[in-house]
Amino acid sequence: MTTSILTHAQTERGNLLVKNGTLLTVTKGTLETTDILVKDGKITQIGKNIAAPPDYKVIDATGLFVMPGIIDPHSHIAISTVNEATSPVTAEVWTGDAIDPLDIDIYRALGGGVTTIHAMHGSANAIGGQNVVLKMRYGVTDPQGLKFEGAPRTIKFALGENPTRVHGANNIVPRTRMGVEFVIRQAFSEAKEYMAAWDTYNKKKAAKGFRGAPPTYNLRLETLADVLRGNITIHCHSYRADEINMLLNVCKDFGIKKIVFQHVNEGFKVAPELAAFGAMASVFSDWWAYKFEVYYSTSYNAAILTRNGVVTSLNSDDPEQMRHLYHEAGKTQKYGGLSDDEALALITLNPAKQLGIENRVGSLEVGKDADIAIFKNHPLSIYGIPLFTVVDGIVRFDRDKDPDDKRLFIDPTQTIDNASFSADRDQDACMDGTELLFESTSSGLNK
Repeated sequence: MTTSILTHAQTERGNLLVKNGTLLTVTKGTLETTDILVKDGKITQIGKNIAAPPDYKVIDATGLFVMPGIIDPHSHIAISTVNEATSPVTAEVWTGDAIDPLDIDIYRALGGGVTTIHAMHGSANAIGGQNVVLKMRYGVTDPQGLKFEGAPRTIKFALGENPTRVHGANNIVPRTRMGVEFVIRQAFSEAKEYMAAWDTYNKKKAAKGFRGAPPTYNLRLETLADVLRGNITIHCHSYRADEINMLLNVCKDFGIKKIVFQHVNEGFKVAPELAAFGAMASVFSDWWAYKFEVYYSTSYNAAILTRNGVVTSLNSDDPEQMRHLYHEAGKTQKYGGLSDDEALALITLNPAKQLGIENRVGSLEVGKDADIAIFKNHPLSIYGIPLFTVVDGIVRFDRDKDPDDKRLFIDPTQTIDNASFSADRDQDACMDGTELLFESTSSGLNK
């Protein structure tokens, strides 16, 4: 029997003992035949021959591999129509306002060992909306219960074809890559003026007898001001090295330190520059050539960035790929020769660092959240199979108890019309919800 407690957010946290597993800790190497004790959703002890307290759930992991729960730093599940594409700058919106806790992709993510995701705004805007970090607590019906408590704030930026196509096609700046830079610089300049106006008002307000009116509150500018203050980390959709370097220069000019480049297919070209700045990178293992600006890439990208000292992660940007991130990590051992710990860090500790939650998740350590994935065979092997996924000490996925109604196709013998299920990924999942914009533009051009 599993006992649990509920927090103020009604989050279930369990008591659990995982026995005799091969622990892939990421930070402290591999521990053979070792136990993990979990109390109230936290790892309280790691060692051998730990006795199970009364009423604790016990998982016998003999012959199995136990690793930290996988973290996807770029996802769009649990939200829909992810682009507020009505303006090149929409920093005022937040994906956390519209979470769907019943999205079946949450359960399927658990089936791939994923315990935490970064649910992101899309890439239609040069400056998009704010993102939210979620734990895969499938079964929780209150959207608030999925939110990763205390996770730092992040915001989505985008360079290149996506914002220029969405807005430029409708004769709105940006229409070019240099226009994207202009939009970002202009927005930050307006945010600086907004900050200065409020600073002046607050100083005058402290004076006796002051009766002046405050500046008009603007959530968009307030959000960008928090970026300038260092309270929000930029996560920027990017591909080309020239644009990555451009945004580094913009950040230097405005004193911005916190930035993670997403996708960053040409990151290997500017790896030393990224490392010198302290920027991080979240990449695909070997996905490119799905649009013009992504025709130049390499499967060695993650390894080159890692070897240059850039904190690097792998992301999915796709609900199906999310279920196979451990396979994606394994590819970096063929393309770059990363060690087991380095490869596993790409999907655990490093994305945790990029999201500012590394003190809670990303490695198997005493004091951290009990977010755990248990595999048959090594997770970096092509034969790796997730058997259990644990979030906050609660088993949220058990392969042996996987219910039929959670499966993509209930009957494995049924005939499937392949034409109905296209695997073609000819654009980013980041562009969800922009199709109507392109249709209206095309209609206008054809008239």
